[in-house]
Amino acid sequence: MSLFLKKGWVLMCLGSQVVLFFGCATGMRAPINGFGFSDLYYGMAISSNQAGNRVGEACSKSFAGIIAVGDSSIEAARRNGGITMISSVDEHMNSFLGIFAKYCVVVRGR
Repeated sequence: MSLFLKKGWVLMCLGSQVVLFFGCATGMRAPINGFGFSDLYYGMAISSNQAGNRVGEACSKSFAGIIAVGDSSIEAARRNGGITMISSVDEHMNSFLGIFAKYCVVVRGR
């Protein structure tokens, strides 16, 4: 194997270790993060509106921190739940080894 290929192989191995150990697809705003797996719910906002029985959720996903897709806006969650008056907004984040991450906004109201 040539020296160039050996260096490339070493750099590729080191790069994959960085992804595994530091997790490119972890939640940026999470209050805490787990190294291998995270599944967190936490509050974002609450209003003085009466609590309702409707729940809407809107999610975005990230793959290895390279590709991120989705609409996790409060408005999308409100529409998905058929909510007209929002009483609370929560966040749900889960990730696995920094390879896959999912971030959701959960809206409750009437």
